Amino acid sequence: MSLRITERCRVVVDNDWNGDPDGLVALAHHLLSAANRVVAVTSSHLSPLFGPPEGTAAAGARLAQELVDLVGTQRPVVAAGCDVPIGGGDTSSAAADAIVAEARRDDPLPLFLVCAGPLTNVAQALRQAPEVAARLTLVWVGGALDADAFEYNRDTDAEAAREVLARDDLAVSQFPLETYRRCTYSVAELEQDVGGAGRLGAWLWRQYVELPVPDFVEQGETWPLGDSPPVLVTALDDAACTWTESPDRPGHRVCSDVDLRLLVADLLARLRRHADRAA
Repeated sequence: MSLRITERCRVVVDNDWNGDPDGLVALAHHLLSAANRVVAVTSSHLSPLFGPPEGTAAAGARLAQELVDLVGTQRPVVAAGCDVPIGGGDTSSAAADAIVAEARRDDPLPLFLVCAGPLTNVAQALRQAPEVAARLTLVWVGGALDADAFEYNRDTDAEAAREVLARDDLAVSQFPLETYRRCTYSVAELEQDVGGAGRLGAWLWRQYVELPVPDFVEQGETWPLGDSPPVLVTALDDAACTWTESPDRPGHRVCSDVDLRLLVADLLARLRRHADRAA
């Protein structure tokens, strides 16, 4: 017997699914959460730092679809974005179309656009339909408080980030580098706690094992679950975060701390419950 959970929002989840598997862990968490209705999953491109970006958005969409099918609880549209930054050519895509379509749809539930990668698809959607900015809240894992710090999600498409964040009609909840890097989990815990949680957990762990890590990356004993904090906004309780309102950007708030215990414990409980129900 379970409690009846009230549905509280719609969610579009955008990420570079073909990169760091922490995005797939976060997507599984969103899909397993009854309080948020995942209506679309959109895929963005990888940085050239990890090789030619051509085909990475489509490859990410295939991975996301595989995960959606494996979870089996929600059936969102899965759409691929383009493989170039916003200033690098034609960035129209099925991903941008899916974002616009959902933002234009009348629904009593608020819409959160969760992006934990470059803002290319978001920028293209707002170019296509500027009016939808007022119909959604962007929840972004990206950017940094330190203006001189390299931050992958922002710097993979810096022009898109500048364009999106400059809008004064777009509400933004931001998890910057200094915050999301604190969401660290040990590799041993990932293998045991996530990898041991049934078929779904084993699939997620396999993405880590099979990830083609470049030679210049030195792998230690920890791995950040940096893409997971938005679940606190969409499905759980953003009162578990510490927020600072931006004085020069109305509607833009920045998170400086998250309840990592709540976030991880909820994820693991949902993975175990999924495994029990699939048994």
